Amino acid sequence: MALYKTITVDEGTKVLIWKIEESLDWLRKDVELTENCQSRVEGMKSEIHKRGFMSIRHLFAEMGYTDHDLYYDENGKPHLKDGKCISITHSFNFTAIIISENEVGIDIEKQRNKILKIAEKFTPLKEYHTLANEDALIRKLTIVWGGKESIYKLYSQPGLGFLQHINIADFDFDDKKTTGKVYFKGKDSNYNLEFLEFEGFTCVYAKLSKAAEKK
Repeated sequence: MALYKTITVDEGTKVLIWKIEESLDWLRKDVELTENCQSRVEGMKSEIHKRGFMSIRHLFAEMGYTDHDLYYDENGKPHLKDGKCISITHSFNFTAIIISENEVGIDIEKQRNKILKIAEKFTPLKEYHTLANEDALIRKLTIVWGGKESIYKLYSQPGLGFLQHINIADFDFDDKKTTGKVYFKGKDSNYNLEFLEFEGFTCVYAKLSKAAEKK
């Protein structure tokens, strides 16, 4: 088993991270896929994508679910049939899920200098001029991207833009948390974000803020 980390975010929310070290044959063992998901796996050209897909089913099992408990809506957002909320992510040799009683989103990203080339497509680069070095810039941009991606998954509305509609508040690395805001189609939404870094990867997860939930 390669369950890498379990995080209890609050009483009703849990994050599970898997480090993919097993063979595809091992990951396939004792996992029953729906017909649709079986077709998806067979259509994947990359073995790491297949292994990632199957490892996520092992994360389901850790929480007492199977592939048959999952369905997707018209926007491609995953849901659990028991009414709980779920979000799923995969990057290279790590996968993760977050399951909660409330709407959630999660993203894992590998920290790479490639993000410097695309940064201006999702955040104003001038906001980061005070960072000490390129490594710190890559780390911060990866957290911002992961925060926006996790909010995007949670919000799940066509037309929502990373640069135009989602803002991530500035933060210190040591805080391990920040906030995000969406302004879209005349509506404000606020989110709490938490992040962690491990083995050159960044994981960010988002929840609707408590204040927003009470409205």
